[in-house]
Amino acid sequence: MAKASDVKTGNVLRFNGELVTVEEFIHRTPGNLRAFYQARMRNVKTGKIAEYRFRTDEEVEIARVETNDYQYLYDEGDFFVVMDNSSYEQFNIPKHLFGDTARFLKEGMDVIVAFESDEPIIASAPTSVELEITYSEPAVKGDTSTGALKNATVETGVEIKVPLFINQGDRVKIDTRTGNYIERVK
Repeated sequence: MAKASDVKTGNVLRFNGELVTVEEFIHRTPGNLRAFYQARMRNVKTGKIAEYRFRTDEEVEIARVETNDYQYLYDEGDFFVVMDNSSYEQFNIPKHLFGDTARFLKEGMDVIVAFESDEPIIASAPTSVELEITYSEPAVKGDTSTGALKNATVETGVEIKVPLFINQGDRVKIDTRTGNYIERVK
């Protein structure tokens, strides 16, 4: 057990029997009242946000979380199979942990997975990925207003918006958090 003053933003706590990540942790001293810590925490499983005030001497349980880089191997039903790059051990990670970024995963990509006592609790894909355009609509001549975009499909099957000069076979960099085109890759 640790004191509330030991908690930092980004820690994973066991709070009311649930695992939560600390998104915001602020020390407050309101006027002539006692100081406290205002915490904004997100439930790891449900994604719900909870706010709580910790007394400065209150005991909290900081969960022991091990975060590592893994290589994404393949899709298997409701799980993604990933491999530890050092021990070559394979793990089944539930798809829902990756959230929306899962649609940009390609075999061989490096992903980050956090485990708490052999249970995967947090998983994230890289913030940007390079993918090949498998299909793009032809650009219409004269449709060159500033920032004109067209639909294109990348090799993972996701449809994104790209500038008119992008053609089939080009490699593009995509932001996995928003699904937006960043740049063309040479």
